[in-house]
Amino acid sequence: MNDHIYKKIELTGSSTAGMQEAIENAISKASQTIHHMRWFEVVETRGHIEDGKVAHWQVTIKVGFSLSE
Repeated sequence: MNDHIYKKIELTGSSTAGMQEAIENAISKASQTIHHMRWFEVVETRGHIEDGKVAHWQVTIKVGFSLSE
């Protein structure tokens, strides 16, 4: 088994559809420039309210990725 070194970054994704889509939006966009992403953890969830209803979600995640050799 090889030893791995990881780096963590923090991202905030947003969506009008829900928390999962906000997470998926952040990971999808980051995957365009960050390779070898391995895991994420949710650190904060926020929402925007309009007319008494949830209108928008923001989810902040930390994403771990392995550094290339």
